[in-house]
Amino acid sequence: MNVIKVMTVFGTRPEAIKMAPLALELAKRPEFEATCCVTAQHREMLDSVLDIFGLKPDYDLNIMEPRQTLSTITAKCLNGMDSVLEETTPDLVLVHGDTSTTFAGALSAFYHKIPVGHVEAGLRTYDKWSPYPEEINRKLVGAIADLHFCPTAANRGNLARENITKGVFLTGNTVIDALQTTVVKRFAFADNVLNNLDYVNRKVILVTCHRRENYGQPMANIMTALRRLADAFPETELVYPVHLSPVVQEVAHKHLDGHPRIHLIAPLDVREMHNLMARCHLVMTDSGGLQEEAPALGKPVLVLRKETERPEAVAAGTVRLAGVEEEAIFQMASQLLSNQNEYDKMAHAANPYGDGRACRRIADAIAWHFGRRETPPEQFGG
Repeated sequence: MNVIKVMTVFGTRPEAIKMAPLALELAKRPEFEATCCVTAQHREMLDSVLDIFGLKPDYDLNIMEPRQTLSTITAKCLNGMDSVLEETTPDLVLVHGDTSTTFAGALSAFYHKIPVGHVEAGLRTYDKWSPYPEEINRKLVGAIADLHFCPTAANRGNLARENITKGVFLTGNTVIDALQTTVVKRFAFADNVLNNLDYVNRKVILVTCHRRENYGQPMANIMTALRRLADAFPETELVYPVHLSPVVQEVAHKHLDGHPRIHLIAPLDVREMHNLMARCHLVMTDSGGLQEEAPALGKPVLVLRKETERPEAVAAGTVRLAGVEEEAIFQMASQLLSNQNEYDKMAHAANPYGDGRACRRIADAIAWHFGRRETPPEQFGG
């Protein structure tokens, strides 16, 4: 019986963190011929993840250019994927989440009449402008995909409301699989600022803020709130790995430079980020992935956005939506820093996103879909 040719396609750091464990799972199974294509939509940050997981792409489109636009990313991905898919003719193309690479990879596979599997399917805010452009990307991929791998039952419900019920699997999130590889008890950071922090006696707050919809006044509000927190709570240390975007760099340094307990550092690789998260007290972020990762490590998360496509975490109590207004952010963080009961409620809530077996379920689902397995895969939470 012929092997199933599966190609994983991704291009950004968050995608790589979540797709690398799956690519490795597929590669070790005899029923699959696994190949990997990266677009390198994020070059430097992508490469560090590939190195950590020991994953060598079979194809690298290397599309990144200075100040690239959404249009150039999509066009270059489409053009690059043409020759790759013509050469490899996979039986299935796997894309992840909601980036421009995700959309272009799925569209290119569709143009070549190749089935598409969507990892992390079914996330929705129902606001086409937030997150931008991710909300539309994932809805378009949902319309193209043949297989939908949903992290949670709520994601599956979102697809059902869009009349997508065939080829839908409840798997958990692959990022929880990744954490099992990256987090260790004894870890040395490359930056001595992180090695020298007192994680036991100080309240270290990990901050990330980079999303396009927060550019402008929302990001300025967030930065002002962060500085107020550092002033108001002398027991805190804020660590902010600043995104490489010039827009983000400018705002972060304008508002946060010069404070002795605010540490603006270079972006961290996935292993450093996960180990910092495991040691910190609180996470404040506009990232999507951290909303899933931090609860698995027992860390409360304040989301610096107006809405989230991950309402399961809000319902479970591991995440609270802080918004983008200065006073609301300050008050919500202040409560967690000063009220141990409120902090414990979040820190001890159950993580709704996975149990570390998502990659196994996805691989099983693909094998079942192609007739190489007699029984359907187990469902996450079932």
